[in-house]
Amino acid sequence: MPRFNKIYAGPVTQVTPQVREAPAATAITPGQLIVLSSGEFTPAGATTVGKVWIAQDNYLAQKGVDDAYAADDVCIGMELLDEQFFNARVATGVNIAAVGTPLTPAASGTLAIASTSDLVVAYSEEIYNNTSGSTQLVRVRAATNGHLTAAA
Repeated sequence: MPRFNKIYAGPVTQVTPQVREAPAATAITPGQLIVLSSGEFTPAGATTVGKVWIAQDNYLAQKGVDDAYAADDVCIGMELLDEQFFNARVATGVNIAAVGTPLTPAASGTLAIASTSDLVVAYSEEIYNNTSGSTQLVRVRAATNGHLTAAA
């Protein structure tokens, strides 16, 4: 069972983020970081630079946060705005020990803790040690409107 039931986490006083729809190049799970490549969304990787989106839960088909988009399905990617909260996927074994921890893209669209040489896409808004054995959703705030920036 997921820790959260939505990817967009607010605040409710803000207008919901703009979205972009594109076919999924491969299976994409809501909460993964995604990039647009050759007109299709694909999971972001550790070497990703530039613009990233976050895969939204497919509310149009009444799907939950653990229901993946299949390859070639139309995937909804949300713009990462830095004044808004999102629930993004972190890989198993990631231990976020402090609020405000800088996060960077890792393998398969998940987030990992950024080192000083990594590009930062988000900051944690909660403490969470993922020992679950699977990817989990963690509350984050986007760093700079979905564009990767250098760590401090």
